[in-house]
Amino acid sequence: MQLISREEIKPLLQQPKGNCVSIYMPIHPAGPEVRQDPIRFKNLIKEAEAYLIDAGLEAQEATALLQPAINLDNQEFWEQMGDLGLAIFISQEFFRYYSLPFNFQELVVVTDRFHIKPLLPILNGNGRFYILALSQQDVRFFEGTHYTINEVEVENLPKSLADALNQDETAKEGQFRIATSKGGTANSFVQPGAFHGQGSPDRDQHQEEIRQFFYIIDRALQEKLREETAPLVLAGVEYLLPLYKQANTYQHLMAEGITGNPEILSAQDLHDRAWPIVEADFQKSQQEFLERFHQLFGGDSGKATNDLKKIIPAAYFQRIDSLLVAVGQQQWGLFDPSSEAVYLHEDKETGDEDLLDLAATHTLLNGGTVYAVPPEQIPFSTPVAAIFRY
Repeated sequence: MQLISREEIKPLLQQPKGNCVSIYMPIHPAGPEVRQDPIRFKNLIKEAEAYLIDAGLEAQEATALLQPAINLDNQEFWEQMGDLGLAIFISQEFFRYYSLPFNFQELVVVTDRFHIKPLLPILNGNGRFYILALSQQDVRFFEGTHYTINEVEVENLPKSLADALNQDETAKEGQFRIATSKGGTANSFVQPGAFHGQGSPDRDQHQEEIRQFFYIIDRALQEKLREETAPLVLAGVEYLLPLYKQANTYQHLMAEGITGNPEILSAQDLHDRAWPIVEADFQKSQQEFLERFHQLFGGDSGKATNDLKKIIPAAYFQRIDSLLVAVGQQQWGLFDPSSEAVYLHEDKETGDEDLLDLAATHTLLNGGTVYAVPPEQIPFSTPVAAIFRY
């Protein structure tokens, strides 16, 4: 069962309009409730079918659209379900399903785009991070969340010092020059990096090979992390970490790292040591949002609001810098981009969509930051709060 990643969410966000079915189902990995999961699954499929018919499809067309999900319902499928959640996404030309390592509410949504808000706790800044485990014999790269850790293959990432120097022609010649910025958000200035390998009078050759090694690693990660903002935690013996920071160009490298030999640490060990580091950073970022929101709220600038009728058009037209949205809640209604009118409904009506999800989706698509949090963490007991770019 595949765990969803940031790369996987992009096609969900960018799907063309049409009948898009999103199904979220909590799974029971043990206990008597396990036997009820296939029954609940069938009921969710029936609910999705009813929504599709309500949207104008014939019963036969609705069943055909849902057939890929219906085909999942077999003993082998249920035996492999070991996590706490199942997410299914279906449209006319798209079908994906994922295991989610956390719990959430049961939900079926059928609109002209996929419903992604329940995914936000593991996909956005308040849940995702990277680990780079460095040693001269073994380089590993991981993507983690609060709940998961997975090793990720990165194109051209060397597995060892020998591998790096053997495959890099510049390193073979004993000379490598590159302009780099020192690592982390605190030291983002650019400095020229220049060193000479064989024959350098003032540097130890082996240390210079390690530096070359780290420049090659950073170069491989540049493409992988080009548009990312998730924190990166280094793991390695203590003397290697400052050397790598000199080569690093990723702006979200954490100042604190995991010291010790990472070769003897499992993926789970690395996760357990990295999470407290990044959790503190996530909490700091969210706290900074709250402080800024309270400073701006009610002021003359109009740059902070919890009014959903103002937030929806702002999200749609790329005006939101950052958004705080409640998970586990929906606000059904309609939005007309031509008039910027927002219609809120107490209960779900035909054609409605979750406007909280719409705000989160368009904020992400337009390069904004979304914090998905429990409802009680949002100011003034509203389901959403936003800071505008202008």
